[in-house]
Amino acid sequence: MLPPKHIVILMMINRVTMNMKTIHTSSKALLNVIGTLLVMLSLTACDQDKADLTVYIAEVKSQQKSDIEPIPVMKPYEKFAYAASSLRDPFIPTVIDVPQPAPEPVIDNGIRPDENRRKEVLEFFDLSQLQYVGTLEQEQVWALVRAPDGVIHRVQTGNYMGQNNGKIMEISDSKLILKEIVPQGGGGYIERETSVPAVEVN
Repeated sequence: MLPPKHIVILMMINRVTMNMKTIHTSSKALLNVIGTLLVMLSLTACDQDKADLTVYIAEVKSQQKSDIEPIPVMKPYEKFAYAASSLRDPFIPTVIDVPQPAPEPVIDNGIRPDENRRKEVLEFFDLSQLQYVGTLEQEQVWALVRAPDGVIHRVQTGNYMGQNNGKIMEISDSKLILKEIVPQGGGGYIERETSVPAVEVN
């Protein structure tokens, strides 16, 4: 609905227009009157729009809520006094001098490998790599030993196997019995008995 000022001005314009035939003025004077009325109408419209804008802004401000959180309270800084500077640095390893026992004197038992003996073929393999796969009797008993490369070697008592100077002492159907010479602490050697069990050949 138009404000009262707008209604009054529109009525004046309408009346002037209807009485144009009866007014004995020039068309220029008539246009001046109509222009003045239109200016008054626009000014009143601006005043009304400004008033409406002011009311709208006031309503928006009243609906706004503040989302800003209050500034937190800062706790006072407490100084920490490091009082462990006189203690041992945990990153430095502790060295403890533990007395080492004196080495036992080596008793020369006369056991040592023959350095002048020529190595046999099966001495270039570890004893765990060799397989005792059977026997062969030709005037004497021979043991058949398979090397890691698949080659089967024929050996008898007195031959050597393995990397510890293992001398074949006995051949049976179930195993080979060897005597090895192995080093012990202090530079000496001892003899030990070991065996190589027979395996089934597929």
